[in-house]
Amino acid sequence: MILIAVDIRRSAWSLQRLSLALLLLLGLPGLAPAACEKTLRWDDDPPFSMQAADGTVGGIYLDLNRAALERLGCQAQLRKLPWARALKELQLGRLDILPGAFRRPEREVYAHFSGPVLPPSRNILFMHAQLLQRWPVKRLLELQHSEFRLGAQINVAYGAEYEQLMSDPAFAARVLLVAKRSNLWRMVAKGRIDGVIAAENTGAHEIAQLGLSEQIKATPVVVSSDAAEVAFSKASTDPAFVQAYAEALTELVADGTYKRIVQRYVMP
Repeated sequence: MILIAVDIRRSAWSLQRLSLALLLLLGLPGLAPAACEKTLRWDDDPPFSMQAADGTVGGIYLDLNRAALERLGCQAQLRKLPWARALKELQLGRLDILPGAFRRPEREVYAHFSGPVLPPSRNILFMHAQLLQRWPVKRLLELQHSEFRLGAQINVAYGAEYEQLMSDPAFAARVLLVAKRSNLWRMVAKGRIDGVIAAENTGAHEIAQLGLSEQIKATPVVVSSDAAEVAFSKASTDPAFVQAYAEALTELVADGTYKRIVQRYVMP
């Protein structure tokens, strides 16, 4: 006779995992064991995703999401995509998982979201060092009626103040939108634009890699500090999988795995 002890505090999570496993065994669309391979977006966006000198691909988001998939018995198939293209592929169902996404009404039409499991990530304003005294601003809105030339990425959500400024045609006309942020850093260094919005850790890493740490500096301007989520294509991913995935991410944060991954890339 086999006795089964149930821990009430973990029963809900255990049942969710059991339910997911049963769905996999039943072979529901998109969840069959043979098909439990999910496409995961990456790009040259250190320290979140990047290719090392030896050709391996890793980063905070990649390592974390591969670990979550592994806990669910799935494998990751990596797809290198710029951000704007990744959103389109998610909408079309040709990309399953997009880490580091912010929930927006227009995205909820075609994407499920994990919920804000990870700690908030700050987007800040970086500026050419010679311009720090000219524009000693504390908020992005202070630049609205200035001649400041801003660089940002296409289809990236930077928060409420940025959206407010972009609704001003005069300000929007001074914003250079590109697909690849690496081009923006070089343009700041050459004086073609004055500043760039980027994630705090990402910006510092990229500037150092380009040898521009003396020319480009972080400012005190925090553009947004929302918690990014993981987005899943509604066209290819079942809600039951999303729920179990969010639980797996929560476990990875609680057991210290996420912290160790961050330390691996941010504080080597």
